[in-house]
Amino acid sequence: MDAPTFAERLRYWFDNWMARGTLALMGLLGLATIALVTVIGTVAFVVHAYPDDAAEGDLIDMWWGGLMRTLDPGTMGGDAGWGFRLFMLLITIGGLVIVASLIGIISGAFDNKIAELRKGRSRVLERNHSLILGWSDKVHSIVSELAIANESVGRSTIVIVAERDKVEMDDEIKAQCRNLGRTRVITRSGDPKSLADINMGSPQWARSIVLLAPEGSPDPDSDVIKTALALTNNPNRPESSYHIVAELSHPDNLEVARLAGGEEVHWVVGSEVIGRITVQSCRQSGLSVVYQEFLDFDGDELYFTSQPALVGKTYFEAQQAFNKCAVIGLVVNGQPLINPPAEAVLAEGDEIIVIAADDSEIFLGAIPESIDTTHIVLGSPKQNPPERTLILGVNPVLPVMVAELDEYVAGGSQVTVVNDGPMPSIPELSNATVTHVDGDPTHRAVLDSLDIASYDHIILLADTSRHDLARADNRTLVTLLHLRDLADKLDLHLNIVSEMLDDANRELAEVARADDLIVSDKLVALLLSQISENRGLAQVFTILFEAAGSEVYLRPAELYVALAEPVNFYTLLEAARRRGETAIGYRIAEHAHSSQHAYGIRLNPEKSELVSFGPEDRLIVLAED
Repeated sequence: MDAPTFAERLRYWFDNWMARGTLALMGLLGLATIALVTVIGTVAFVVHAYPDDAAEGDLIDMWWGGLMRTLDPGTMGGDAGWGFRLFMLLITIGGLVIVASLIGIISGAFDNKIAELRKGRSRVLERNHSLILGWSDKVHSIVSELAIANESVGRSTIVIVAERDKVEMDDEIKAQCRNLGRTRVITRSGDPKSLADINMGSPQWARSIVLLAPEGSPDPDSDVIKTALALTNNPNRPESSYHIVAELSHPDNLEVARLAGGEEVHWVVGSEVIGRITVQSCRQSGLSVVYQEFLDFDGDELYFTSQPALVGKTYFEAQQAFNKCAVIGLVVNGQPLINPPAEAVLAEGDEIIVIAADDSEIFLGAIPESIDTTHIVLGSPKQNPPERTLILGVNPVLPVMVAELDEYVAGGSQVTVVNDGPMPSIPELSNATVTHVDGDPTHRAVLDSLDIASYDHIILLADTSRHDLARADNRTLVTLLHLRDLADKLDLHLNIVSEMLDDANRELAEVARADDLIVSDKLVALLLSQISENRGLAQVFTILFEAAGSEVYLRPAELYVALAEPVNFYTLLEAARRRGETAIGYRIAEHAHSSQHAYGIRLNPEKSELVSFGPEDRLIVLAED
C-alpha cells in the first residue's frame, strides 16, 4: 500500500483535532484568525497598500488594524485608498466567517452542555443524603415520607439514580410529591447495577441507601441483588459499613441476596410483609391502621431512647414514667425485646422502645404513686374455633399469606380461594385445608353461589399477575361493591380486608366500607423508609410481623375493665400487666369507619385522660398470643 500523501496526513490531523471538542475548535479558529491577519497584513505592508492619510505604514499597526476588522466589520467604514480597502475587505470577510463559526461553536457547546445536564449524568457532591437506587411506584411514598422525617433537621437532600429520563423523573416527583418542605430531590439517569453510574449518587457519603426493585424488569430481584453486590464491592466504598435497605419480591431469593449484601444490607421481602399484615388484619379489624401508624412518619412512630434515670426501674415502671409516650419494649445488649416481663429491670446501657409523636415529646414524667384498680376486670378470652376464610383473587402474595394464616387458625379451619385462572403452589399446611373455586370474583353470580354468610373472614387480593395496577384495583372495587350489596340485602356483617395497589383509590374503597384496606405498595415503601432512617427498627418490625413472639392485638375492652366506667390509661396499663401484656392504645368502634377519627384507633393516648368503653370497643395490646 502506498504511503499516505501530505494531503491525507493533513486531513487526518484535521479530523483528530476537530474530534477533541469545543476548546480545540476555538483554538483552531484562533490560529486561523492569526494566520489570516498576519498573511494579508504582511502582503499589504509589502506592497505599500497604506491608507491615503498615512505616509508610511507600520507592520504591527497593520496587523492590529486587520485584527480589529475581523472582529468588527464597521471598522473599515472610514478606510481610504482602494488598495488598502481591498486588503481590509478580504480580512473582514474572513473575520465574518471566523466569528460566525465561533458563535456557532459556542452556541453548540452550550446546547450540548444543557442537554447533558438534562440527561443527569453528572456526579452529585452531596453529603449525608438519602440515596435511592432504582425506580418503581414506591418512590413517591418513600420520598414523601423521608421529607416528613427530615422536617426537624432543616435542609436535607434525597438523591435518586435510576434507568429513566431525568426530566421525566423530575416532573413525576414534582407532580406526586408536592409537600417536600426544605427537602431537595436530585435525580440522575443511570443504571444502578453499573459501578460508574452508582458513583453518580456518591454512595460513600450517603447516610442511608434504599434499593428498589425496578418496575418492568423481568427479574427485579436479580437486578436488586446485582446492585447490592456492586455497592458492597465498590472500590471507592468507605471504610465504615453502609446502611442499606433493599426490597425483594420473592422469599426464595433471600438466601442468595444475603450472600451478596452481607451484614450491610437489610432485605425487606414485600410479599411476606403484605401477607402477614393482611392475615393479621383480616382476623382483627383495625390492625392495618395500627401498622400504618407505626410505619409512616406522620403522627406517632417508633423511637429508641436512653433514660439513665430509669436504670434500676422495672419495665412496668418505665411504662408509667412517660406521660406522652407509650413504651413497647426494651433493647438489651443490642437485641430488641417486645413486651418483656413487667418485672424486667433496666440496666445501664439498655434502651427503651417508645411510640411518640416526635422525638421532642420523649421525656419523663412522674411515676404515679398509685393506680386506680377499681374497675379492672380480667375476663377470659374465648377459645378460637375452626375458622372459614374466603380469598377472592390470586397474586404472588397468596402462598405466603396462606402459610401465615395457618399459624393463627385452629385445626380444622378452611380456606377457599376463588379465581378464574391457575392456582399458585400452596405450601403444606397444618391447621387449614385449601379449596379452589374456579370463577371470576367480579361476577355477581359467582359471589351469590359462595354462601358468603358462612365465612368468618373475607380477603380481596389485587390480581397483579394478569392485570396492571389500575385494572387490578378496578376489579377489587367492583368485587367490594358486590360484597357490600350482598351484606346489605342479607343483613350480614362481613369482615372484609381489601388489598389496593394505588393509594389514590383508598377513598373509593372506603365508600364501599371495607373493614381494613391494605395499600400494599405503600406499606412496603413505608417500611423501607422507616428502616432507612433507623436500622434498629428492622428487628422490631420483624418481631411485630411474625406469628412467633409478641405482636399487636385488638382485644375486647371488657376483658380488661368494666364497660361504661371512666378509666385512665394508667389503669389500662395495670390491667394489661396482669395478663402479661403491654397496652399501647385503644379503638372506639363508633368511629371505626371514619377517616377523620383515624378509624377509631387511638395510639399512645395521654395517660391521665379518662375514657369509657362500650361493648364493641377494643384495647390495643402487645401480647404473645
